[in-house]
Amino acid sequence: MVKYLTFQASTRLEFSLNNNQPNVFALMLLLIATLLAGCAKDTDDSEEASELVLYRAAQSGMAAGNYKDAVTRLQALESRFPFGRYAEQAQLEIIYAYYKSAQSEAARAAADRFIRLHSNHPNVDYAYYLRGLASFEEDENFLAKIFPLDPSKRDPGAARESFDDFSRLLRRFPSSEYAPDAQKRMRYLKNLLAESELHAARYYIYRGAFMAAANRGRYVVENFQGTVAVPDALAIMVEAYRLLDQPTLAENSLRVLRTNYPNHRTLDGNGAFQADRSVKKSQKSWLNVLSLGIFG
Repeated sequence: MVKYLTFQASTRLEFSLNNNQPNVFALMLLLIATLLAGCAKDTDDSEEASELVLYRAAQSGMAAGNYKDAVTRLQALESRFPFGRYAEQAQLEIIYAYYKSAQSEAARAAADRFIRLHSNHPNVDYAYYLRGLASFEEDENFLAKIFPLDPSKRDPGAARESFDDFSRLLRRFPSSEYAPDAQKRMRYLKNLLAESELHAARYYIYRGAFMAAANRGRYVVENFQGTVAVPDALAIMVEAYRLLDQPTLAENSLRVLRTNYPNHRTLDGNGAFQADRSVKKSQKSWLNVLSLGIFG
C-alpha cells in the first residue's frame, strides 16, 4: 500500500512538471539572473574597494612626503577608474603631488586639465593657485639653494607666468581663501620682474645700446609703479638720453627723479645728476670668466 502511494505521488509530480514546463524554465531563468546579479554586485564591490585602496595609498604617500609614489598611485587610480567616486578628487590632488615632487610642467598641465574639465568645481580656485605656485618655484634649482644668486638675473619667464596665473585667480575668485597669499606673491614677483628689466637696461648701456636701455627704463616706469625699481629706471633713462644726446628727454626724466626721489644715490646735495658707475664697463674677474658670467 505504501509503495503504491509513493508511486502514485511520483506519477502526479512527473505529470505536474510535464504540464508546467514553461513555469520551470521561467524559474530557472530567474535563478540564473539572480546569481549573475549577485556576481556583478560582488565585482562592483571589489572594484570600489580597489579604488579606495589606491586612493588611501596615495593619501598616505602625501602624508609621508613621498609625493612621487603618490603621483604613481593617483595616476593608476585615474586610469583604472576614470568614472569612479574618487576620480575627480584624484585629478585635483595630483596637481599638488606634481608640484611637491618638483614636476612643474606636469603640475601646470594637470591644473589646465582640471580647469578645463571642471570649470564650475567648488575648488577650481585651488587649481589656479597651484598652477601659480608651480611656476613660482620652477626656477628654484639646486644652485639657487647653495649660492646666493640674484633671482632677478635669471630668466623671468616662469616668474611672469606665475604672476599671470595669480592675476587670473584674483580676477575670477577675489574672495578665495588663496587670494591673500597670491597677492603677497604677486608683489614679490612684480618687484622681481621690474629688477629683471633694470638688469637688461644696464646691460644695454654696458653694450652701448642706449636707446634700448632708455626704452627698458621707460617700460619699468610705466608698468611697475610702486616697485623699488622705479627710481633706478628713471636714473637709467636720464643717463641713456644724455648718451643719446637727447637733452630734453634727459631733463624731463631728471625732473621726475628729483621731484619724487630727491635722495636717490645718483643725485648730489644740489640735485645734480651723477651717472650710476655700477653700469660702466669693468674688467672681468677670473671667477666671472671661469663661471661663464654667472659669478664675479
